[in-house]
Amino acid sequence: MLGINQRVLTMTLFALLFSTQARSPLVDLKVRKDAIKRSRVKAPPMDPKLEAQIKDSFFDPNYDYSEFTGRVTDRDDTNSLVKVSSENGNIKFFRSGDLVRFRLASQETRQCRGYVRSVEKNFFVLYIQDISICWGKGEYFRRGSLLVFNSSTLAARVRDASTYRIVLLKRKRDFYKQLNDINHFVWSYEQEKMKVAAEYDEKITALRQAKQKALDMMITKKQDSINLQRELGVRLDELDKDIEFYRIDKDDPKIDRWHLDHDLGKPVAKRPKRNYFAQ
Repeated sequence: MLGINQRVLTMTLFALLFSTQARSPLVDLKVRKDAIKRSRVKAPPMDPKLEAQIKDSFFDPNYDYSEFTGRVTDRDDTNSLVKVSSENGNIKFFRSGDLVRFRLASQETRQCRGYVRSVEKNFFVLYIQDISICWGKGEYFRRGSLLVFNSSTLAARVRDASTYRIVLLKRKRDFYKQLNDINHFVWSYEQEKMKVAAEYDEKITALRQAKQKALDMMITKKQDSINLQRELGVRLDELDKDIEFYRIDKDDPKIDRWHLDHDLGKPVAKRPKRNYFAQ
């Protein structure tokens, strides 16, 4: 019984090993790439309100931004400093020393001149050098009086602020785009990591295949070289035989005769004479 279990276990391990080795690495890369595409996180789209604000700067060239209203909320004993409240949000663009013309809402002709002393939210302090010029002597603005103001400086500042606001909105749009790119990278880090790993695995697999192909080619080239080496050796031996066969000898009867007599033991000189057969 124990031998049967071992046999079954061995067959199971062999089947798993065979299936793992038979699976192509390119198939794994394809599966991983498909998983990355399905799990990709899309970055949030650009806020449409921001694009609309860039196109519309909220500045109407046909509207008179120099004129607005306000009410007297406080004054000093000399009637030269008057604190005015206004619901017009553009008074925040006033600066100390700006010239402002104003009148009572009930008076159309009398125009007064004042200079901005300070500005705070929904309030500004106006300095009136001589109220008798536009108002009677001994007169003063009662608290709650409705005044109509006019300032060309404020209108110019509003126009410049509108232009600068467009620049700021475009800068905000660029920051949003940069932030979206960063968020996309952070959110999809694991997917991008898998993608990069899959790309390099594909390159490694291709490089291994190229390496194996080059090694196989070298083995084939080695076998061809061995066969060629053997063939060239045979041909060189045959060529040496032919070269030896076709060697041309120079016949010298004097030398040949001396060697023959010397071998037979006949009395001959120690050395053959040079001109033995000379004319």
